Amino acid sequence: MTQLPQFSRELLHPRYWLTWLGVASLYLLVLLPYPLLYILGCNIGRIGMRFMKHRVSVARRNLELSFPDMPINEREAMVKHNFESVGMGLIETGMAWFWPDWRINKWHKPSGLEHIQQARDSQRGVLLIGMHFLTLEIGARMFGIHNPGIGVYRPNDNKLIDWLQVKGRMRSNKSMLDRKDLKGMIRALKHGDIIWYAPDHDYGPRSSVFVPFFGVEKAATTIGTHLLIRTGKPAVIPFVPRRLPGGRGYELMILPDISGEFTLESDVATAARMNQVVEEGVLLAPEQYMWLHRRFKTRPEGEPSRY
Repeated sequence: MTQLPQFSRELLHPRYWLTWLGVASLYLLVLLPYPLLYILGCNIGRIGMRFMKHRVSVARRNLELSFPDMPINEREAMVKHNFESVGMGLIETGMAWFWPDWRINKWHKPSGLEHIQQARDSQRGVLLIGMHFLTLEIGARMFGIHNPGIGVYRPNDNKLIDWLQVKGRMRSNKSMLDRKDLKGMIRALKHGDIIWYAPDHDYGPRSSVFVPFFGVEKAATTIGTHLLIRTGKPAVIPFVPRRLPGGRGYELMILPDISGEFTLESDVATAARMNQVVEEGVLLAPEQYMWLHRRFKTRPEGEPSRY
């Protein structure tokens, strides 16, 4: 079972003071009204483009690979909107960690909650398919207010950030599991819990297969999904937290159970179908997806880098 970080006096050491200052600044910032936070977040993202040249080039390349037929001017516009979303993602982290429930509820509208209830009524666990949107933190908080579950996360190397992110995410989660703890996830699913799980990042070649993702025919995709569905036999429910334009808040879209769409004949077939599910989700808010990560960094042996 994953050992969650605890507060200790070590976190007060001077090496963490700068981190404490940043977190305190974020806490004070998110006290502002949401429409103002929306303006600030978008502007932070635009300014960040000037200093994150490498990430801009990665996002541009990912979009070029994923949407090869998209006109260049449209891709460039999406890069700009994507980095506005990066700035908002920073603000939304503070909102997710520090806002009370009433503020979260004020600024989002859920749809599809009945799909979760149907799974609970049938006494099945739920594999909640999250995707690496820049609304990830606020989306998990919104979902957890309605249906607390178990989050899956990657421990942070900074012990203070690690403690803070777990503390923040536990505001609407029952517990957290390391993303490598597949046994813990299977156990939770068999007990009827909800597991928040994101299958859409490149985690390297050891636990991946190469299947299509958008315009890339051979994208490294985790085989963990196959094991979780085959062993845990859960409902498989995607969800998309979409930020609305103009500072109007969020739409939490919970989609129908798709567990019947997986034949489970092989981990390759499962990964290929799951990538299609992720694609469909991303297309609901493509400018809000984490294009700045090197999604296609792992290549089959002997094939050149995409970057």
